[in-house]
Amino acid sequence: MLSTALQMTLIVTTVVVGGALVGFLGFRIARSTRDLGTDAEKATFQTLHQVSVAAPHLAQGLTPEGAAKAAKHLRTVLAAQALVITDTSAVLAVDGSIPESEERGTAAALELAATALSTTRTQVKRSDSTDLVCAPIMVGGTPVGTVAAYIPRAGAGFVRAVAEVAAWVAAQVGLAELDSSRALLMEAEVRALRAQISPHFIYNSLNAIASFITTDPARARELVVEFADFTRYSFRRHGDFTTLAEELTAIDRYLLLEKARFGERIKVSLAIAPEVLATAIPFLSLQPLVENAVRHGLESKPGGGQITISASDSGEYALITVEDDGVGIDPSALAAVLAGTTESIHVGLRNVDVRLRQVYGDAHGLVIDTAPGAGTLITMRIPKFRPGVEPTAPRQSAH
Repeated sequence: MLSTALQMTLIVTTVVVGGALVGFLGFRIARSTRDLGTDAEKATFQTLHQVSVAAPHLAQGLTPEGAAKAAKHLRTVLAAQALVITDTSAVLAVDGSIPESEERGTAAALELAATALSTTRTQVKRSDSTDLVCAPIMVGGTPVGTVAAYIPRAGAGFVRAVAEVAAWVAAQVGLAELDSSRALLMEAEVRALRAQISPHFIYNSLNAIASFITTDPARARELVVEFADFTRYSFRRHGDFTTLAEELTAIDRYLLLEKARFGERIKVSLAIAPEVLATAIPFLSLQPLVENAVRHGLESKPGGGQITISASDSGEYALITVEDDGVGIDPSALAAVLAGTTESIHVGLRNVDVRLRQVYGDAHGLVIDTAPGAGTLITMRIPKFRPGVEPTAPRQSAH
């Protein structure tokens, strides 16, 4: 009897514990499901995830390789049977299975794309078994391609969804074109800096070299080598970045040539922390500041003056300054130059300022302290480490 009672107790206990455990697990599962959000939230998350994964593939614009990789994710967003991406004349990518009823393969999509491109409006082609929706990709008001999707029956919501996907692709392509334009602008500004250096500097340097040919031939030969090395650096066609060390070497050559003209009228001092010499800086971003100090700070000052170049470690940044005790600049005139509202002999300062802001952001433009008769202090704050910014390996000079 006791044994039977004990068995019943154990059975009841087991049932109670088991029920509690099942209840606890059910509560946890239900809570977990609630934490994941509603069906609408899940669908939103999946859509955002797919477009975020597709975006990098369009970073170079509407290319066959990028379109092929992005099409897979965009088809998932639309839940389409097949998705086709075209440019203005050809199919770039196909993802999924084009319905067997379309005997001509992508030809039908390309024909509908031509209509969408010419009208700049979404087109729908219906058949007994499958509908085809094609929307133009519009960048800056100009059609550059299309997104076409196959689905058994295309309702108004699906047609709008295809149009929205095409608009999203257009935004990515527009960003790619903007990046390309920015790169071209930076290249143009570097060419402008080179052009600024070229006529004035070359003319004066050659005159200085010529003055030593008969009186000091060895010095003339030395200056010719320095001139060749400096111009080779200034007009090189590889790389948007260099190291601070390489730019300082070019500046040293530049100053040797200028001192050949000015003699003791120009004095130069440097205070460079070794730990920042490897910092990557935009090519020809420091040399124009030194040239500005010589040409517009000291050249017109009776008796010349002093130029001080310093570079120090400031945590995540390299702090670089160029200071001269020359004639200075009127602050209002300088503000107009930096704003691009006037032409000036100080245009090199604006070119450098714009390039620094483009590369590092507005917080990293030039900081200039100056006043008439008070000299000029120019400060650059360069991040020491920045993803995607690598200095170009220096070339060996051929003496």
